[in-house]
Amino acid sequence: MAGSNDVRRRAGTRQKGKDAENGVGESKKKADAVGGTAMIAGLVFVGIVACGVGYFAYLQYCKGIVNTPLSVSKINAANSSSAIVDPERYWGTYRSNLYFGMKARTPRSPVFGLMWLQQLTGKMPPPIRHWCDQGDQLKKYGWLKHDGRNFGVQEIEDNGFVLRTEFVKRAGGLHGGDWTARVVATNVDQKKPVVLSLMYYVALDGQGGLEPDMSKGRFSAVRGHSEELGDFTLHFPKTKTKTQTKYSHLITYVSRLDQLKDVVTNAMKVEAWDKQRTQAYFVLGGRLVPRDSPGGPNVMVQQVTVQLPFEMEIIFESGSVLDRPDTLSDEIFLKELAKYSQGFDDKFSATFNLEGKGYSQDETNFAKAALSNMLGSIGYFYGSSLVQSRYNVDPVEYWPAPLYTAVPSRSFFPRGFLWDEGFHNLLISRWDIEISKDIISHWLDLMNTEGWIPREQILGIEAQARVPQEFVVQRNENANPPTLFLPLQRIIDQISTSDDPKDQAFLKFVYPRLKVWYNWYNSTQSGRLPLTYRWRGRDSKTNKELNPKTLTSGLDDYPRSSHPSEDERHVDLRCWMAFASGLMADIANALGEDSTEYKATHRLLTDNKLLDEMHWSSQKQQYSDYGLHTDKVQLQRPKPPANLQPGQPVPQMDKIRAVIKDPVYKFVDSYGYVSLFPFLLRIIEPESVKLLQTIAKLKKTEFLWTDYGLRSLSKNAYLYNRYNTEHDPPYWRGAIWINMNYLAIGALHHYSVTPGKYQDLAKSTYKSLRQNVVQNIFKEYRRTGYVWEQYNDKYGSGKGSHPFTGWSALVVLIMAEEY
Repeated sequence: MAGSNDVRRRAGTRQKGKDAENGVGESKKKADAVGGTAMIAGLVFVGIVACGVGYFAYLQYCKGIVNTPLSVSKINAANSSSAIVDPERYWGTYRSNLYFGMKARTPRSPVFGLMWLQQLTGKMPPPIRHWCDQGDQLKKYGWLKHDGRNFGVQEIEDNGFVLRTEFVKRAGGLHGGDWTARVVATNVDQKKPVVLSLMYYVALDGQGGLEPDMSKGRFSAVRGHSEELGDFTLHFPKTKTKTQTKYSHLITYVSRLDQLKDVVTNAMKVEAWDKQRTQAYFVLGGRLVPRDSPGGPNVMVQQVTVQLPFEMEIIFESGSVLDRPDTLSDEIFLKELAKYSQGFDDKFSATFNLEGKGYSQDETNFAKAALSNMLGSIGYFYGSSLVQSRYNVDPVEYWPAPLYTAVPSRSFFPRGFLWDEGFHNLLISRWDIEISKDIISHWLDLMNTEGWIPREQILGIEAQARVPQEFVVQRNENANPPTLFLPLQRIIDQISTSDDPKDQAFLKFVYPRLKVWYNWYNSTQSGRLPLTYRWRGRDSKTNKELNPKTLTSGLDDYPRSSHPSEDERHVDLRCWMAFASGLMADIANALGEDSTEYKATHRLLTDNKLLDEMHWSSQKQQYSDYGLHTDKVQLQRPKPPANLQPGQPVPQMDKIRAVIKDPVYKFVDSYGYVSLFPFLLRIIEPESVKLLQTIAKLKKTEFLWTDYGLRSLSKNAYLYNRYNTEHDPPYWRGAIWINMNYLAIGALHHYSVTPGKYQDLAKSTYKSLRQNVVQNIFKEYRRTGYVWEQYNDKYGSGKGSHPFTGWSALVVLIMAEEY
């Protein structure tokens, strides 16, 4: 027994040992397992943190893309606009928003400008003219001659008097030389005396200083200094008049240039005009520098009050001109003005040959004024756009940059617009190719790293003050028609055979940016199906618009599909890309680069069979957009709230869109400018029966044809001349637009000289349309004093903003038959 117990004891001891051994093993295993789990958890945590950091970094990267410049060499060197590199264009009438103003092509140039007011009118106080403003209701104003470089002559007709502003520049020194401005004021009716105050000022935009030279209570001169101009003097010779002249002045400080008029208005005081003290007039208050100004005065204004007629000069002299032979004044000024004026006339005749085409002297002078207003409206801006991408919760600032550009309208749109600028430079490049190349270079240098260019440029305080807040922010998903390719086509044709190294250098600098721009359109504006395109920026959630606007297309309220979707196809954008592809191939060839891809894309996008598959409506026999659409929509006033208490007023509620019939995917049947794009950009083949159908339909008065040009939307379209909201009048829904008529006239000319079945039809239509457009614009200019933004399709009367010598000035090229 004892032995068996001993065996059991020994066996138990061994088992305990095994159990202990197993326990240690299990603990080790558990520890290893816990350690492994912790390690995995740690790795997972590290991975999550790394992913989070990476994602955060990625988001920061995405946020920063929208305002990151493209890392390709800029076309314009940093000093390209300086007085050393380009002295002839350093000074100019670059304050496009003023009736008359001068500045240099620098970011912080001192600015010079003219204000005026009519005295003894009984108005308290009388209105001051400064910024071009349609509300001023001037009978007419605009440049009669302006060459874009050396001189300009302008006439302004106000209430009973005419101001003639003239300027001439003279190169010299290190800061662009000297210039003189002359203002001549005359009565319209000599029997009605007019007492006028002219106020000419200099204001600093930032650093620098001003000091007046006084002589018997008036400025004889203002001496100034700034980093960009060095020393300068603004001389005020005595006014030339036979009647008494009264002088006053203002020395003050302004924190923002857009407040200049307000500062002048607030500085006015009343004094007696005559000894009998029966009449009062308004004068400037002298030295009125605010106590809280950060430095000395930065604005000085000379006021000259006199009964008309009279004339005055303002003479700017640069301190760096050391070999000045004489003062650019009096007879010397008039001699220089006459020289440049004759040179302008000679160049105009040689360039456009309107006399040889049978135009009268009046018609030729009108064309000179249209061109001059385009050139005289070129501005120089500096600042940052406000931009936003889908990654940015709030708008951010673009990088500060200059922009040398023409503007559509001095009174209403005194800033840069991308798609307008392509049309502008069709005319500018014909007059002065170097100015055009400079403008296009400035625009392309605004390209960000994606290849996007903000379509509206609101740079600087004065430009920002003219823009409603809802239009300020530019979004990087939104395009604009790439119309810069239009003048580039002409420029490339002109310089492709040039031996000038500057021309080849221009192409080499432009091409890399154009490639990125072109790729941006193809990657961001493409449709769901191959070879289709869709404008972004339409609001699919709006319930206040009959047809959601497509601002990005340039044809703001032109009817598109009623319900924006990713499946819609826009024929005009496809045609723009077809045109751009062909030009990219041409540029590549001119530089000896590989053009295979561009040629292939161009071939596909201009293939009429493929185009017809996506955009030809066999039912309407026209090219059309495609999308989710119904015409059965209308604006209706919502019913008042049901819980209104007795006597409680009914709240004002805007009309909202009611959809009477559900939309379906189909061609959008509206017939107008969009339907013409394959024709406008000359994509339809000359032998195609669709060319016959397009031109034949074009000529029918029930559609687009009028005695004044082609209307933008057919008379039988559902949205013809319809308000898009309760408050938004029609814009591209019937009015006649000159840029589209220019393209149509150019296309008709092209088909009239290209071998094909329909040459004679194109030729006869061309002659009629060209005559209608030219005669109506000229007639309205004679009647109203202005070239207009649009023209009424029933009566031909000018409408919209004025003067509008942006693309409406293309009438000069129509007259000259330059397409």
